Amino acid sequence: MCLLRSSRTRGSPLTSRTLEHTVVNSWQTCVAGNMAQGLIEVERKFVPGPDMEERLQELGGTLERRVTFRDTYYDTSELSLMRSDHWLRQRQGSGWELKCPGVAGISGPHNEYVELTSESAIVAELFELLEAEEPEIAGVAAVLGPLKLQEVASFITTRSSWKLALSEAHEQEPLLRVDLDSTDFGYAVGEVEVMVREKAEVPAALEKIFSFSRMLGVPAQEKAPAKLLVYLQRFRPLDYQRLLEANSSSEATGDLTS
Repeated sequence: MCLLRSSRTRGSPLTSRTLEHTVVNSWQTCVAGNMAQGLIEVERKFVPGPDMEERLQELGGTLERRVTFRDTYYDTSELSLMRSDHWLRQRQGSGWELKCPGVAGISGPHNEYVELTSESAIVAELFELLEAEEPEIAGVAAVLGPLKLQEVASFITTRSSWKLALSEAHEQEPLLRVDLDSTDFGYAVGEVEVMVREKAEVPAALEKIFSFSRMLGVPAQEKAPAKLLVYLQRFRPLDYQRLLEANSSSEATGDLTS
């Protein structure tokens, strides 16, 4: 089950501001998978230029790996999960993940999420979200049919992962990590992230990411849409529009960008 909860009511529609921060805004804070360690992932998305890898090398970055994988996202025909800010994904070679909202409280344009990777926890959360009776034992694949969950997006990503430290960084400070993603439908997006253990460390992590983004030449106000949102916009425009309409009708505050 999600141990951290959003201040919104479970299952309530996303507001336009929330959706912008969730899948469009360049800043996000995510509570990453290992809850026992309490790791908080602070990240910024950006649009990488053609010479981004060369620039990372100039700044002392080290290429850790290059990988290719397929992500498949599932939801009901009414987009019940996405409209309540929950995102169910199966990644090739990594298994299932359900990203659900965490607790608000850090000021600024970012969100917190709990990323569930245990199938039993994911199943329990899905049945609670969709108000269905939970089975005694079942994996995620086994409950897709009963919950009327279907594939809404599937695409391949080629990723290069880099790590580096700012020259002025303390020896014990966490490394910056940069992922550069290129999809099979022609969209590329980058992400700078720092992992911290305490919420009090988040502002410093954000400042570190901001500083490094300036070194990369990323405009301060640049917003890079998430891969899933771009996929829906291009290939499932009706679903994309329904997602926007559901949010714009629920609250008038905030401007939704794409």
